[in-house]
Amino acid sequence: MTLELAIFRFDAKSDYLPYYKKEFVKIKEQKTLLDIFKELNEKEAFSFKAEENFCIVVNKQYTTLGISITKLVETFGKDLTIEPLSIRRANKDFIIDERDFEGKLEILKDFINEDDKREYQSNKLYFYASNTLNFQYDYIGDPIILLAHKLIEREPKNKDKILQILQKQEYSLEYHTSLENRVLDFNMELEKKISQIKNELGLIMDKSEQNFCLDKSSNVKFHDYDTNLLVEHDFFDFNLAYYYGKTKDTELVDFFKKLNCKQIKLENENIDLNLETFHINQNLTIKLAATVMLEAFDAGADLLIVDDSDVFKLFDTNRQSLSKAVGRDVIIPVLHKSELFNLANGEHENIKRELKKHEIDPEII
Repeated sequence: MTLELAIFRFDAKSDYLPYYKKEFVKIKEQKTLLDIFKELNEKEAFSFKAEENFCIVVNKQYTTLGISITKLVETFGKDLTIEPLSIRRANKDFIIDERDFEGKLEILKDFINEDDKREYQSNKLYFYASNTLNFQYDYIGDPIILLAHKLIEREPKNKDKILQILQKQEYSLEYHTSLENRVLDFNMELEKKISQIKNELGLIMDKSEQNFCLDKSSNVKFHDYDTNLLVEHDFFDFNLAYYYGKTKDTELVDFFKKLNCKQIKLENENIDLNLETFHINQNLTIKLAATVMLEAFDAGADLLIVDDSDVFKLFDTNRQSLSKAVGRDVIIPVLHKSELFNLANGEHENIKRELKKHEIDPEII
């Protein structure tokens, strides 16, 4: 078996931009990605730490050099792009400037001991894996929240003080976005701990209690559909992109296969939009949403499909806010899954009335 690798290379002292060095590695006795790195380093030296827990990014998933080759191939296939934890903070190849991560420990300095510092360091991957950093560099980071959870459990008497400190931070827990789809084999217990702190601070509001229409209201109705009906009208010559967030809708995924369309895979198809704190941090959610929509548009999608009615409202009704957030017009039409099903099943008259209510009419009938 041969792996095709694109290895990130960059020297802040001499390179203006990073580049990727192609390597073809025949797998013989290597067991982990660390084994591969050591082998490549003997051929041509590059900078990294030869440790299994050294953190890297493989095909946009955050993991460590200790990952087995078997797991790599099962998850990503044989074509791998390997990058440092943070391209923005890269100094020399896979060695990055970690002062932003290290500096956040000052937030809880009055409550920690040496073991706490070591545990914080062990959670470094979660700091850089947060998608929030792509939108707000000064976010306190998930490791400090996890540390706060531990400190409160250990010394409940300090709970109020720690929560007050977190609450006073300018970019605190209301900026948290889920790590679930960003860290390989992520432990969801960590998200539960972060949610507990968010609940303690009263930051979470159920989607059903929120209004995601900032610019204009929406009166689009989504009709029932029959998944057993034959497809009367396929989507041949249509390029469809699908945003699903945390979990794919298997019903919709199976239906795409019947539509004879070209499906465009988005890098941001599964990012967390931070909807549970939209009521107090609309700006972040709008930026996240605009990123998804612009990627779909730039990739040549004719329609962006969503499976959630609240996400539909967020995407379709806030065109002015979305455009302002990214400095570009956000004009890709959005279609809810029920509209897609009904259109394919020939229910055109009912759906045509609803499509005209969209902020941007898909104009496909």
